[in-house]
Amino acid sequence: MIGRLNHVAIAVPDLNSAMAMYRDTLGADVAEPFDQPEHGVTVVFITLPNTKIELIYPLGDDSPINNFLAKNPDGGIHHMCYEVDDIIASRDKLIANGARVLGKGEPKIGAHGKPVLFLHPKDFNGTLIELEQV
Repeated sequence: MIGRLNHVAIAVPDLNSAMAMYRDTLGADVAEPFDQPEHGVTVVFITLPNTKIELIYPLGDDSPINNFLAKNPDGGIHHMCYEVDDIIASRDKLIANGARVLGKGEPKIGAHGKPVLFLHPKDFNGTLIELEQV
């Protein structure tokens, strides 16, 4: 069902510092930040030859990333994103197999402008999984 790894998301407490580290220290291709109000985050994508890194930073006091950073003040891996061909068929198969879809179970538009869903980390070895329809 899952395709290639689309990105690894890293929650960061200081977006500018994280961008500089990837750009200046590691020599990566770092895009400009943009806000995703519907997800409560500011996002920056770092393009690698085989995948992307997504830096995520809280956007506002109600951001779900605030709780993550409270538990992980230095930041850390927040989620893994896998590509799927059909997000609804994937969701239905996952639910039939006992996996939990977060929220209301309906796709939202993600940072790439495509439908996404998140899967409960307790069902996937403690890892929050994002599915993105390609």
